[in-house]
Amino acid sequence: MAAGLAGVHDDAVAIFDEVAELRHAIHRDPEIGLDLPRTQAKVLAALDGLPLEISRGQALSSVTAVLRGGRPGSTVLLRGDMDALPVTERAKVPYASLVDGVMHACGHDLHVAMLAGAARLLSARQADLAGNVIFMFQPGEEGFGGAEQMIAEGVLDAAGERPVAAFALHVASAELPLGVASGRPGAMLAASDTLQVTVRGRGGHAAEPHHAADPIPAACEIVTALQTMVTRRFNVFDPVVITVGSFHAGTVNNVIPDEAQFEATVRSFSPAARAEVKASAPRLAADIAAAHGLTAVAEYIDGYPVTVNDGTELAFAEQTITELYGGQRYISAPNPLTGSEDFSFVLEQVPGAFIMLGACTPGTDPAAAAFNHSAEAVFDDGALADGTALYAELALRRLAAG
Repeated sequence: MAAGLAGVHDDAVAIFDEVAELRHAIHRDPEIGLDLPRTQAKVLAALDGLPLEISRGQALSSVTAVLRGGRPGSTVLLRGDMDALPVTERAKVPYASLVDGVMHACGHDLHVAMLAGAARLLSARQADLAGNVIFMFQPGEEGFGGAEQMIAEGVLDAAGERPVAAFALHVASAELPLGVASGRPGAMLAASDTLQVTVRGRGGHAAEPHHAADPIPAACEIVTALQTMVTRRFNVFDPVVITVGSFHAGTVNNVIPDEAQFEATVRSFSPAARAEVKASAPRLAADIAAAHGLTAVAEYIDGYPVTVNDGTELAFAEQTITELYGGQRYISAPNPLTGSEDFSFVLEQVPGAFIMLGACTPGTDPAAAAFNHSAEAVFDDGALADGTALYAELALRRLAAG
């Protein structure tokens, strides 16, 4: 191991207790959405005294910190998301959530702590830093589009010039062993959109359906037709997933309702497939309803784009990980993840990489552990030093490369 690398990781180990304390404080006091005042205050306290240019968000509780290196160079962005989920924690950890119905079930508390730790490591190396680092502490990743709002408020221009590269780490409570990183070039995570359909008919007595215009059979037919569409209209190697998670119609068993409604999540892995399903799904719903003599209003709501890793930046990240921790600590993911991420908005404008990092508790089978978003998910503190050092090394090495 090279001396410089050992120094960064050794320093990350040296501040482990403080990083873990910050992580535990955030985990005990989780907040949801775009307004995270208590989490923001903890971040600001952790960064206090460092040579950073700090600004707060206007429409959201974000924190943007810029570290200007002592030597000229380009700019790199590091992202850590801060929000929790509306989940009641069942994990038995000493720092469990004290907020009813709210939990850091996706590990964002680790992201914040690791990024704040990296800010300390890089600040200590400011004189030798060849360029600038933007630290992006982002609220509202869990469905609120916080990254898009931070971009609108200028996070990408916070250092005065656009970053040449952007990196985000995301911990996993299962599937990956502790400390093992994973990524892939191209699509890393799916686009996530929403399809809302309302089929309108004419209500009546359930015993005399011929006097009514029943929306329920038509809506059911649309649900099954959507499943057929994604298997017949789309390339199996560029798939689309449509899952209906909500279906509502009627109030009692002897009344035909006026309308039936359902809502689906739509996942896709390329801009082309996303555009095609956006055009096809609402048309299919309207045509089937019309065939039944009914009408359907189908609204396709854009969510997060495909998270696309730049091949060159991912190769750089992989090299950094393997040189820092060894080749056994990086796995090339064979397929994209079907989850989605609003770091995709950053990667649409800046080449970069989104890397998963295992935080599964030692002694637990990663294949059997509770995964992210579970009320029983446990993210081990053992990932903190590795993640802190990796954030810092990605910035140091990428700036050194120009």
